[in-house]
Amino acid sequence: MTDETRNRWSRRGLAGAAALLPAMALATPAAAATAGGESTFERVMRTKKLRVSALTGELPYFDKDLATGKWTGFANAMALNIANVFGAELVYVDATWDTSVLGLQANKVDLSFALNPTPERALAIGFSEPIFIHPFGCIAKPGFKPTTWAEIDKPGLKIAVSVGSLYQTLAKQYAPKATAVGLTSSDACILAYQSGRADIVLLAAIPGLAAIGKNPSLGSYAILSDPMIALPSSLGIQLQPDTRFRDVLNAWIDYNGGVGQIRQWVIQGLEQEGVKAEQLPNNLTF
Repeated sequence: MTDETRNRWSRRGLAGAAALLPAMALATPAAAATAGGESTFERVMRTKKLRVSALTGELPYFDKDLATGKWTGFANAMALNIANVFGAELVYVDATWDTSVLGLQANKVDLSFALNPTPERALAIGFSEPIFIHPFGCIAKPGFKPTTWAEIDKPGLKIAVSVGSLYQTLAKQYAPKATAVGLTSSDACILAYQSGRADIVLLAAIPGLAAIGKNPSLGSYAILSDPMIALPSSLGIQLQPDTRFRDVLNAWIDYNGGVGQIRQWVIQGLEQEGVKAEQLPNNLTF
């Protein structure tokens, strides 16, 4: 991880992330303790198996071909590479975003991808350094190409946001003059945008780019700045005194981030969703 990324992460702080993200129910940290006190590092080195939370149908992160059983996606490529570092076989454990944390606590998995390290989550699981900093932006109606929050903070503009989400909080904080259209999910927000019931859809970079990759008629995706809003995306691990597993992961992140491999994996995953190089915002840094 670069000094610039470290400094940017430090400046924002995880306290800000906690204020924006909804709390989730968590079991006690003790539930993550392994039998006999064996740490994740010790178990992976002994069994040569690395268990990862795998999310079917969640491209560009993960997807499984139900006919062949083959997994794809950029998180899958990263997981395979991490397993190779340990000389281990990758074991896929079916999960959802909601169960990724619980799987770590119950010692069902060793590794979960793409988790925001909120203080609430940090009470129950551990985290690696950020794999990348995930920025936020929008898809906007034809002829309107905002690049700052001030440009969408206008009376008469309708912003589609999923109720109870970070997007709703951001719209209220940075675009209070616009009208927030609260809906049940990001998919519902996109449908509202397509039908003309909303002028703008707020989305983080990866789901935003994936949406236009699937449906180019939506328009283009832009990262909003002034301020740049972004949250760290980290690897979730079991919370335990032995830090060797986390230390290896942090070294893996520093190396692969430094040589540009993490960016390449993410872009390859987006390409699986139909995203073309020219659709990537110039200020997308991961």
